[in-house]
Amino acid sequence: MINMVEDNFDEVEETPVETFDVNYSCLRCGTTVSNTELSRLPEIKCICGFRVFTKVRPPVVKTIKAI
Repeated sequence: MINMVEDNFDEVEETPVETFDVNYSCLRCGTTVSNTELSRLPEIKCICGFRVFTKVRPPVVKTIKAI
C-alpha cells in the first residue's frame, strides 16, 4: 500500500506577534505609563497610589466625509 500523505514537520512557520504600546494616564496626578510597564508590576497602581487610569488618545483628529 502506498502512503499518499507526506509527513513534513520540519518546516514550521512562526508569525511575529505584534505588540501595541498603549499609554495610560493616571486620573489623579496625570503620570503617563505604558502598557508594558503596567504589566511588569504585581498590581495596577500609579506611583501616587491611585488605581484609575485613562487611555491617552493621539492628538490627531480624524475627519470622515459624509455620504
